[in-house]
Amino acid sequence: MKPNLKTLSAGALVLAALNEARAQYTPPPPPAPFQGFINEALRARDPYANQWDFGGELRGRYEVKDGFAIQGTAGSVDFRNHGVRVNNDYYLLRLRFHAGYTDKWWSAYVEPQSSIEKSDLRAAYANVPAVAGTTKFVGNGPESDTIDLHQAYVTLGNHKEFPLSLKAGRQEMSYGDERLIGGFGWNNIGRSFDAAKVRWQTEWFAADFFSGWPVVPQDQTFDDSNTKDTLSGVYATTLKVPKTIVEGYFLARNSQRGAINEFASPQFPQPTARDIYTVGGRLKSKPGELGNIDYTVEGAYQFGDFAATATSGRLRQDAFMFTALAGYTFADLWATPRLGAEFDYGSGDDNSKDGVHGTFDNLFPTNHKFYGSMDLVSLQNIQDVGVNVTLKPVSRLSVALMGNIFWLANKNDSFYNVGGAPRATGGYSVNPGYGNFVGSELTSIVGYALTRNSVLETGYGHFFAASYIDKSVAGVGGSRDADWFYVQTTLKF
Repeated sequence: MKPNLKTLSAGALVLAALNEARAQYTPPPPPAPFQGFINEALRARDPYANQWDFGGELRGRYEVKDGFAIQGTAGSVDFRNHGVRVNNDYYLLRLRFHAGYTDKWWSAYVEPQSSIEKSDLRAAYANVPAVAGTTKFVGNGPESDTIDLHQAYVTLGNHKEFPLSLKAGRQEMSYGDERLIGGFGWNNIGRSFDAAKVRWQTEWFAADFFSGWPVVPQDQTFDDSNTKDTLSGVYATTLKVPKTIVEGYFLARNSQRGAINEFASPQFPQPTARDIYTVGGRLKSKPGELGNIDYTVEGAYQFGDFAATATSGRLRQDAFMFTALAGYTFADLWATPRLGAEFDYGSGDDNSKDGVHGTFDNLFPTNHKFYGSMDLVSLQNIQDVGVNVTLKPVSRLSVALMGNIFWLANKNDSFYNVGGAPRATGGYSVNPGYGNFVGSELTSIVGYALTRNSVLETGYGHFFAASYIDKSVAGVGGSRDADWFYVQTTLKF
């Protein structure tokens, strides 16, 4: 049967709404629609100009971090109290332009980007622990990429007429809530892939079949992709289950031995050798179809093999993750408060000498959206219990209050940072005798839509270090809590 346009369009709208993460802050909606200044001018003169899309975004952020490791500074580790600097504040500016054209059976899109960073003490590439063939690079910091191409792709197909389409070129890839594959939009550079994706879409389901390589940022050099680090998979979705969206996926990450030193000074650390296969699924309530209740449940299992270092042998991968979120919106109360709760679990390794690697591979996530907004934790060897309250006092204002408590999933494994690297210096190591209570975090974020094309945000977070951290850094000056503050403006044009 030929797909129905109304059915497909409604499904696309539902999918867009469902892929907004509910565990964290969501920016306020604009007071009126905004298509872009150039688009509005062109379309007012010529209705056929709708095929064109011109615009951009300018985002600026000032960020303050106290109690955070400064990568590339010897001895600087998270929560260290004395002996080395752990406070840093810096400015980030990201400018994106885009131009697109859509015809009946094809479209094209290009998006250059400039990411500028100032006053950041972090090295662009710290090279710790040292990797043969790579060199420490200070530069302007890890989120500086002065001139580059964020996206450039073409699409072939028309789902109104035919179920298959192709999208090829440099592109963002985001699936689900972005726990495993996301655009990493919080970062000043973001994430994209040089990839090809075939989409099979009917009124019953949609499935993406894709394969590509992650683009590796390098300041003042045209970004290239790491062709020795391949992400492939299939991600399928159906809306035919009553009140529920159902997703299933199979992902393959295949990284060769040479992937870790493919670039001399990458601004994102590159992976060790691995062939990891992830099979999982996700259930999420459709907006409004359970009344005031919403929920999300996701689980995944990994198998394959993994090498811990550039030269070590491969271990058998046996790892998993599980997340569950639920919320209730008090629609009749002032500010329509939503009270939410969540539990996140990423497995850890029990004993690396038994030939099995039990630490979950977080793949290519947008971790800033989960596990606290201070970016100190990833979905690896962690248990996270969280509660959150979101408020909308007026239509232009969004307020989020979030709390998270963290424990290691396995005391025989490391405490991993937000980028997925084990903390292994400055007192941190595998310390099974220290217990597993890591700490807790309180965060608040406020956003206000100033105009139909601009938003102002500010946020503050405090991380209370607990017994595991206290004991880990006791020998290097003791521990301290961490604080984080930011203010950000976003302007679309």
